[in-house]
Amino acid sequence: MIPFNKPFIAGKELYYIAQAVTMGNIAADGYFTKACSRFMEERFGIKKVLMVPSGTAALELAAMLCDLQPGDEVIMPSYTFVSTASAFVRVGARPVFIDIRPDTLNIDETKIEAAITPRTRVIVPVHYAGVACEMDTIMDIARRYNLLVVEDAAQGVNAFYKGRALGSIGHLGCYSFHETKNYICGEGGALCINDERFIERAEILRDKGTNRQKFFRGEVDKYTWVDVGSSYVMAEILAAFLWGQLECLDSITTRRREIYEYYWTSLHPLAEAGLLRVPHIPPECQSNYHLFYILTRTAEERDEMLRHLRDNGVLAIFHYVPLHSSPMGRRWGYRSEDLPLTEDLASRLIRLPMYYELSSEQQEYVAHLVRTFCRSLASSCP
Repeated sequence: MIPFNKPFIAGKELYYIAQAVTMGNIAADGYFTKACSRFMEERFGIKKVLMVPSGTAALELAAMLCDLQPGDEVIMPSYTFVSTASAFVRVGARPVFIDIRPDTLNIDETKIEAAITPRTRVIVPVHYAGVACEMDTIMDIARRYNLLVVEDAAQGVNAFYKGRALGSIGHLGCYSFHETKNYICGEGGALCINDERFIERAEILRDKGTNRQKFFRGEVDKYTWVDVGSSYVMAEILAAFLWGQLECLDSITTRRREIYEYYWTSLHPLAEAGLLRVPHIPPECQSNYHLFYILTRTAEERDEMLRHLRDNGVLAIFHYVPLHSSPMGRRWGYRSEDLPLTEDLASRLIRLPMYYELSSEQQEYVAHLVRTFCRSLASSCP
């Protein structure tokens, strides 16, 4: 069986874990946590990076920092992971789902203004597959309507829009280092703070609502409870693993690009024949090649191809169930037919195996199975 994903060791991850233990700090905010934060601040041009236990934790912190009131509205795509919405729902906000673009599967920036009401407070663009949303337009809308922008860049670490790192453009950004992402530590994330007014409170909320970071810096003589926070700190032992990955940032990206381009070259003739669709990266976007997906012509063909791949030892999978059509989405009054493009694209998408150690032989086998399936469809047409 060729798995969909496989965690990997790229460099000195295990050595750094042992080093963290030897240093005597595996809880939080030690040498490796600081190294990871500093690396991303400098590499991606972010004012402040706080390491957290997951991408979900980063989104929850961002939602808390937006200081939302019950009934406030947050505009986002429906085609995203549940954490994008749940982080804001848990602070009392209402998710306002809008449709996605057919080319990138990102939020359709042309539909945002029509969704704005007097209760709108935040826009949450989700950079799907490591390809940037149209951020210039989104930031312009936010400025004109006095809205905050929280980038869900869980899939967008080391991807760029017009030379700017994803996660560095909005007021806040959120990264994930889950084992399915490009750079991993099992579970982990980062909150990217690009607006300085959020830094002090973010440190407090992250550290159980205390001003402990000020104490560590010698700014107060003792620390105490000052706000409603929680334990949103990343364990030092995870940061040690992640540091081994970040040291290999460029080589990991190069390898993923090779895998992506092999799939694209192998399957593009099928796209030209109208048998499927391959991903599109706009010229202003520099992808991190997070995933490779194909779009079949119908939902039925998608299901048949998934079975064909599984029956032949390849675990390919679909992606999100659109949130507006979920049980929680229906509780907000949404219906499946409200976002027809999202529904259609979600029903036809397949993610192919893509991970650092995927061999060229394995990849060619996957591409061969896709070609075989599509050609069988073509030959059966009258």
